[in-house]
Amino acid sequence: MLETGKIATMEQAIAEHAPSGSMVLLGAQLEQMIPFAAGHEMIRQGRRDLTLAGPISDILFDQLIGAGAVSHVLAAWMGNASAGLGWCLRRAVEQGKPRPVHVVDYSNFTLALALHGAALGVPFLPTYSTLGSDLLKTNGNLREFPSPVNEEKLIAVRALKPDVAILQVQRADRQGNAHLWGNLGVAVDAARAARKVIVVAEEIVAPEVIASDPNRTLIPGMFVTAVVHEPGGAHPSPVQGYHRRDHAFFSQYHEHSQTLEDFERWLQRWVLGVSNRREYLNLLGSCRVEALGVREHAYSAPADFGT
Repeated sequence: MLETGKIATMEQAIAEHAPSGSMVLLGAQLEQMIPFAAGHEMIRQGRRDLTLAGPISDILFDQLIGAGAVSHVLAAWMGNASAGLGWCLRRAVEQGKPRPVHVVDYSNFTLALALHGAALGVPFLPTYSTLGSDLLKTNGNLREFPSPVNEEKLIAVRALKPDVAILQVQRADRQGNAHLWGNLGVAVDAARAARKVIVVAEEIVAPEVIASDPNRTLIPGMFVTAVVHEPGGAHPSPVQGYHRRDHAFFSQYHEHSQTLEDFERWLQRWVLGVSNRREYLNLLGSCRVEALGVREHAYSAPADFGT
């Protein structure tokens, strides 16, 4: 019998490590590998008063906001990359529907610095970025201060330590040692900054596979709280080497979320009407799933770690 290690179902991982009131980091890898399955499970479990953090959330933040799960957002951009606009975000900010959401605006760089500071264990990091911008008027985590070594002004970016970071990866072993590649975004710093880390993997592999390429083990198991094996857990976003972005799904979501009633029907069909990711993929259809497969593989050259 195989050792289970840190393996958990998505339902277990969210139930134990992402309670209501948490600050949850999602979408660390920008438009790649967004953990949609984890976000949908938070909706199904009725999470409330979440603070969402992430650089470019695409439509996952929009869905969580539309489901009434969110009270605060710390982000550089929100919406639908295929259409530009997130209807649920707009309704929450402009009309308070289904509930008001407070948005704290960052630039991509300052959000990355905030996580890097927490990963380093320091209270803030200095930067020139955002000097003279309106971000300083609305984001109290960005503070202007005089440089201690010359006459210049700097911005102090307060370190950001999420309660849990949910990170999608290509493969991991049962202890959470994870390989990921492609667009990394802020995933590496997020794993070190967060109090807990849930890794969602396309594949669970033997420790020998992870050990064969140690430089690709960008999330060591020592940082990981739970490992979820969830193939297709990032759909409709892409996973480098596994499946492509489902552009049509993003466009369809834009069309079916323009009104609150439309969104509620969409939510019932794709989130509340299914109990797990397997049922979601069955609803999507095997033909569509297969069509999103990698068209042309591009393998890296082998690396010799021999001595």
